[in-house]
Amino acid sequence: MIDEATFRRESDGALELLKQSLISAEDDSGTFEFEDNNGVMNILFENGSSKFVITPNTPIRQIWISAQATSYKLDWNETTHAFTLSKTGEDLKRLTERLLREHLNDSTITLP
Repeated sequence: MIDEATFRRESDGALELLKQSLISAEDDSGTFEFEDNNGVMNILFENGSSKFVITPNTPIRQIWISAQATSYKLDWNETTHAFTLSKTGEDLKRLTERLLREHLNDSTITLP
């Protein structure tokens, strides 16, 4: 497990990159809205009936995504220098992109 200072630095960087990608995709798609509340990222959908929540979990050094009634827990991968879902190998941005595509049934959504 990485130390807390490294986790905070790496998770802050990864979440900031994801935030910028979501803001860009939000402008393009118009099907979801992004908001950041003190480090907790929310993706809200047009119909208002669902949302994704993305948050760092410092005590266990993971980034968690709550989406589609499932909790995804991403660990730091020292080899790729990215937070990844061990089950699929997807990094934070690719997993978020896939979840958005599945939820909105739109394969054209891209997180730059």
